[in-house]
Amino acid sequence: MRDTGKAPASHSASQNGALTQASGGSQSETIRAIPVRHFGRWVGAVLAVLAVALIVRLFALSPNINWGKVGHYIFSPQILLGLRLTIIYTLASFALGIAMGVIAAVMRMSLNPVLRIISWFYLWLFRGTPLLVQIIFWFNIALILPRVGVGIPFTQFWVSTDTGVIVTTSVAAILALGLNEGAYMAEIVRAGIQVVDYGQTDAGLALGMKRPLVFRMIVLPQAMRAIIPPTGNQFIGLLKSTSLVSVIAAQELLTKAQNIYAQNLLTIELLIVAASWYLVVTSLLTLGQYYVERHFARGATNRDLPLTPLQRLRQQLHRISLGTSNRVSAGR
Repeated sequence: MRDTGKAPASHSASQNGALTQASGGSQSETIRAIPVRHFGRWVGAVLAVLAVALIVRLFALSPNINWGKVGHYIFSPQILLGLRLTIIYTLASFALGIAMGVIAAVMRMSLNPVLRIISWFYLWLFRGTPLLVQIIFWFNIALILPRVGVGIPFTQFWVSTDTGVIVTTSVAAILALGLNEGAYMAEIVRAGIQVVDYGQTDAGLALGMKRPLVFRMIVLPQAMRAIIPPTGNQFIGLLKSTSLVSVIAAQELLTKAQNIYAQNLLTIELLIVAASWYLVVTSLLTLGQYYVERHFARGATNRDLPLTPLQRLRQQLHRISLGTSNRVSAGR
């Protein structure tokens, strides 16, 4: 019985030794990993490239587009003046929109029911009507209020003037764009503030901090992480929405282009010029948005910083070079 008991033990030991030797031999060999071939990706990429090439060829070789005129008007003084006014309208309207958005957001979160109702009505009105209608309305506000003034009610200390003198075309454009933007910014600001846990406000108050200091030092820096991304998108959208003020003949980029092609009938060429400048400015704003988001994302331990465009380019080049080297090694 003892001999039969020892035999399996020695047999298993020899098997373990053989397995160890075999595993040691396999570890010394280089593992050749063959990447999975994704034929569907390549087919989709080829079809996409062909479609883009067809569209580019359609426009580049079209006999109805005079590309020489596009290059001639791209830096035209009138076009550049319209671009400058577009940027001014965007900045002024966005400043008004942020101010109105913060005020409306604070009123919306107020314990005062009257302030909450007024804020709700403002959001309901300006988000529920088309921006184009609002632009035309503010341009024709003099039909409702022929004169506007300031002073002390029921006294003679009152100064008034014609509404058309104050609400010019530019003022009407900025009012319409800014008030409309403020309605959307109010919801963005309110949502960003509500993301921050209220317990942090309680902790700040328990430390003896005043509510304004708690909001400025604790709540707002954390809320900005949720506010900045949609705010950047709103700013870019506002830049493109300035083209709507062309209906009231505000001399921004699209209006300048329309004035030129109304004289020389180069409609498509001037529209391409205007679209090119919109693309340039929105691309620069998108680039700036990356860095603003990275700045306010510092200190967030639950997520990585967004990649900059240069880092994205390096990552794509690294993937392409890595995929090429893998295909070469697999071919060998």
